[in-house]
Amino acid sequence: MEIQEKIMVADTLAGINGELVRYAEMIPQTENTELKACLKQLRDACEKSQEELYKIARNKSYYVPASKATEEEIQHVKSLFTSNSL
Repeated sequence: MEIQEKIMVADTLAGINGELVRYAEMIPQTENTELKACLKQLRDACEKSQEELYKIARNKSYYVPASKATEEEIQHVKSLFTSNSL
């Protein structure tokens, strides 16, 4: 039963993340302020759902995040965006 639950949580998170991508694409493309506000509200609710489900997945060890970046790695990425090498 736990494997099925883990798969359902992973599938749901993937679906929510897909929805968030679609909202990120739609919001800047609309000129209608009412529609834009509605899309932002839907996105915000979607983000809250994603955060809640993420917490559940973490608590049940269904999701283990990558280790935190070192200070050296952080500085390297920052330098990529502040130099002309991009």
